[in-house]
Amino acid sequence: MKLHELSPAAGSTRSVYRKGRGPASGNGKTAGKGHKGQNARSGGGVRPGFEGGQIPLYRKLPKRGFHNKFATNYAIVNVSALNVFEDGAVVNTEALLEKRIIRKTLDGVKVLGNGELTKKLTVQANIFSATAKEKIEAAGGKTEVV
Repeated sequence: MKLHELSPAAGSTRSVYRKGRGPASGNGKTAGKGHKGQNARSGGGVRPGFEGGQIPLYRKLPKRGFHNKFATNYAIVNVSALNVFEDGAVVNTEALLEKRIIRKTLDGVKVLGNGELTKKLTVQANIFSATAKEKIEAAGGKTEVV
C-alpha cells in the first residue's frame, strides 16, 4: 500500500452540501430556511434554553447548595511533595511556587499529612494538619506558622 492509494472506506464520506447556491443545487433560494420568520433571518434564532416566552426549565428549578464567599481557600500541599527539596532547606510559599508544587497562593498554604517525608526541612506555612506536623517533626524538621 502506497500513500497515493489511501482513501476513506466506501460510504463513510459524503460530498459537501452547499446551501443557497442557486436553483440547480437543489437547495437554492431560501436554503432550507423557509419563508421569513425569526429563523430565516441572518443572526436569527433564539438563545439556548429559550422556550418561546414560557418560563424556562432552568428558572423553574430550585437553586441548590450554599457557597460561602468569605471562606478561606488554601493552596494544598501534601507532605510527600516536600521530598523534592534538599536536606535542611527552608520551605516557604516562594519555594513552593518556584518548584511548581503550588500554582497560586490563594488565601495561604495548608500542609496536609498524606505520604511520607524523608528529608529534614523547615516548613513555613499558614496552617498545618496534625498529621503533617507530626511527620515533619518525626523526620527531624520544624514547622513554622506564618
